Amino acid sequence: MKSRLSIENIKNAFDNIDPVFLNTPQFICDPLSEILGCKTILKVETLNPIRCFKGRSAFNYVSKLKEGSTLVCASAGNLGQAVAYACTKKNIKSIIFASKNANPLKIERMKSLGAEVILKGDDFDDARIFAKEYALKNKFDLIEDSLDVETCEGAGTIGMELLKLDTTLDAVLVALGNGGLLTGVARCIKEYSPSTEVIGVVAKGAPAMSESFKKNCLINSESIDTIADGIAIRNPIPEVLEEMKITVDKVIKVGEEEIVDAMKLLHTNASIVVEPSSSVGIAAILGNKDYFKGKTVAVVICGANITEEQIKEYLF
Repeated sequence: MKSRLSIENIKNAFDNIDPVFLNTPQFICDPLSEILGCKTILKVETLNPIRCFKGRSAFNYVSKLKEGSTLVCASAGNLGQAVAYACTKKNIKSIIFASKNANPLKIERMKSLGAEVILKGDDFDDARIFAKEYALKNKFDLIEDSLDVETCEGAGTIGMELLKLDTTLDAVLVALGNGGLLTGVARCIKEYSPSTEVIGVVAKGAPAMSESFKKNCLINSESIDTIADGIAIRNPIPEVLEEMKITVDKVIKVGEEEIVDAMKLLHTNASIVVEPSSSVGIAAILGNKDYFKGKTVAVVICGANITEEQIKEYLF
């Protein structure tokens, strides 16, 4: 089976992406390594204007659009911020659909970055349906995160940067929502370091991607129940699941308590404040210490869009 992602396109994506999102910090975190029992390398994607990795995905897609056009997307918040930021830079109108229950901080930031925000549905998957209908009706461009290969290939630049580390990686842990980040990183890692294990991480309260991957068939969830809104997916994308068969070794599920504990560990030992979805890689190690013991493991820290209320609730 051939990957739908191109290594050449991933390399070219570096020219499409605003440099502010590239060459992010990646380092061995000694305090976490001692606590977790494995050499833990953090790849920090939060030190940029939208506090997450999605700028890589958005800029790579927006680079193909004409100035003055209109771009529609659905988002739990982070992609929406990235699209708004990229579109404003490129003089393109952005219209973002988010659920009525979306993180209010992310909604306000999408607006402040120049997007028109429309709240529809109870969760991301509902918003995605409304976005597609709206774009089709109005003949606007539509960006579908993880389905459009440009978003995955933009995220894949993270994998290319990880390969510059002067150590061999036993495993790479990546948060798994729709799968664009995971499959983009995995494509690069498996191309140049096939022995490195690539592992996706989901929340137990949003298991659709995990169950679909495990059972090798499309499994939708009727509902989700997790604080990790950025990876709270009910309806997997078939094309992404097919790609995962090629480059992803396994998927780990983590509980809410592990997610919060991981957030606290990152705050205390790396001075990083992250949103729940961003801590799941550390949570996976926490819950599987024997499996990762003595290994060299890279963890992608993918987002830090968290409200003051969440900080108070989860970190203190």
